[in-house]
Amino acid sequence: MGALRALIRDWFPPAVIRWLIRVRGGGIRFEGKFATWEDASVHCTGYDAQVILDKVLAATLKVKRGEAMFERDSVLFDKIDYSWPVLSGLLWVAAQHGGSLNVLDFGGALGSGYFQNRKFLQALPSIRWSVVEQEHYVAAGREYIQDEVLRFYRSVEECLFENSPNVVLLSSVLQYVPQPYDVIDSIMAAGPQVIIFDRTSFLNEHAEAYITIQQVPDSIYRASYPCHFFVEETICNYLTSKGYELHEVFESGDKLSITANWKGHFFTKSAHNRWIGQQAPSSTQKVVLDSRLKVNDKQPAINSLKS
Repeated sequence: MGALRALIRDWFPPAVIRWLIRVRGGGIRFEGKFATWEDASVHCTGYDAQVILDKVLAATLKVKRGEAMFERDSVLFDKIDYSWPVLSGLLWVAAQHGGSLNVLDFGGALGSGYFQNRKFLQALPSIRWSVVEQEHYVAAGREYIQDEVLRFYRSVEECLFENSPNVVLLSSVLQYVPQPYDVIDSIMAAGPQVIIFDRTSFLNEHAEAYITIQQVPDSIYRASYPCHFFVEETICNYLTSKGYELHEVFESGDKLSITANWKGHFFTKSAHNRWIGQQAPSSTQKVVLDSRLKVNDKQPAINSLKS
C-alpha cells in the first residue's frame, strides 16, 4: 500500500491527487502551516460548537436504539466499520486480565468506540468503558447515553477516582489537542498496562511536525479546527522514553491527505518499568502481589454493575 501511494504521488498531477483525496475523505481538507496552536485557532470555528454536539448526540441515540449500525463524527452507517487491530488489542488486554476489560477512552465523544465494538465485547464477563470528554459532551452523555457499562467523565483524574483502567484508547484525538504531550503524560500517570493510539496523523516525509487547519464540509458538520501533523518517530520515542514498549503498528482506514498518513500504535508497559519507584519484589512477594492485582483489576467493573 505504501508503494502504491508513492507511485501515485510520483505520476499523478497534484490537482488529480487532491481531487481523489477529497472524494475519498468526504470533502475534508487541510490548509496552511502554523507554528503554534494559537495562530491556527484564530482562523477556526473550533470543535466545541454546539451544532457538532447536537449532530453527534442525535446520531449516537439512533445507534443506541438500534436504528443505525454505526456512527462516526455524527455520520451514520448501515455497516460497522471495525478497526480490527484496535478490537484485537482490547480483547488481548481482556485476556491478560481474566476477561476483565476496563477502558479509559480519551476524547471518545459519546461512546462511538464502545458502540462500534460492543458486539464482540459484550461477551466478556466484566467490562467498563469510561469516556473522558469536554464538559458539554459529558453532560449530554450522562443524561442520554450513560448506562451501567458506559460512563462519562470530565477529566482523567475524575475517571481514576472511580476506575483503574487496564487500557487507554485514543482514537483520532491526539492531533486535536493543543498540548498532546501533556495528554500523554496524564494518561501515563494512570499507569495503564496498554495504551492504544488509532487514526493519528503522521507526516509521510521526514520533516518537522507542524499544525494545520482541518476543514470539515457541510455534509458532516461545517467546522474547522487546528490539527497536528506529527513525526511518528518523535511520538514513539517519547512513549518509549517513559517506560512503554512499541508492541505493534498498523494502518488506519483514514485517507485524508497526501501529506500525512493515519496510523495506529499499540504500546505496552515494559516489565521493568512496572516496578519503577518500588523495590523489585522477591519471587514470593510477586506471587502474592500478582494475585492481589488480579482481584483489584476486576473490582471497578463489578462495582459499576451494582451502581
